[in-house]
Amino acid sequence: MRSFLFLLLAALPLLAARPQRVVSQSVGTDELLLALADPSQIAALSHIGRDARFSAAATEARAFPALKDSDAESVLRFRPDLVLAASFTRPETLALLRRAGVRLVVLDRFDTLEDVYASLRLLGRELGQEARAEALIAQCRARVQALAERLKGVRPVRVLTAGAYPFTAGSGTTFQDLCDHAGAINVAAEAGLKGHAPTPSEKLLTWNAEVLVISGDRPDGSDARARLAEIPHYRVLPAFRAGRFVVIPGALMSSVSHRRIDAYELLAKALHPERFR
Repeated sequence: MRSFLFLLLAALPLLAARPQRVVSQSVGTDELLLALADPSQIAALSHIGRDARFSAAATEARAFPALKDSDAESVLRFRPDLVLAASFTRPETLALLRRAGVRLVVLDRFDTLEDVYASLRLLGRELGQEARAEALIAQCRARVQALAERLKGVRPVRVLTAGAYPFTAGSGTTFQDLCDHAGAINVAAEAGLKGHAPTPSEKLLTWNAEVLVISGDRPDGSDARARLAEIPHYRVLPAFRAGRFVVIPGALMSSVSHRRIDAYELLAKALHPERFR
């Protein structure tokens, strides 16, 4: 009995240090928080976290309160002892949260899985959930390694991400990270584009994209394909004419959390189905 009381008393400072009213201001931090925190630690999630078009954890998010908006007033209404945000959050919102004196963690690296692992470790420390963070990282590494084994020796497929907005994802993007893990060559990066750059319509034909990777809300991609059909420089591509598309749900295509591994697997299966029979 005495030993039990000693262990309990020793653990009290750690338990007391754990934040108990955590508010996540962005979808990416929603996904990380839901994976690491005890449910009792979560005070509120982002205002679009319940929308499956944007969040890969929308179903889980519906069990928690949601912010009315992404502004500082909506966040502070929940009396947080920790706020999670991203570097692309509006600067004025971050400034107001800092001025309010609330503990604020801003994640600012999203391009690779190593960035995700660093974010998981950071949040694990902040939440007092270090062991849970390390266990999740180990699971992620195992999935990525298993996928790499399946794809060993495949001929990479030349792909282009195509969207209704006149921008293409080059190197240093989450799409490049997706290609790196799915047996694909990002032809925009190969051509020298960095980040999200305006689509050079006059050069698209010379990139020889075999498959167009599109973000869509419908499994068959009909919504995204209809939008692309209205853009002349996509219509002339052989891949478009032949109907060679892979549809990735928008929430996975843009994920900045560990949920992006679902997108790796989805794209790899679509490009190299023979390795998954």
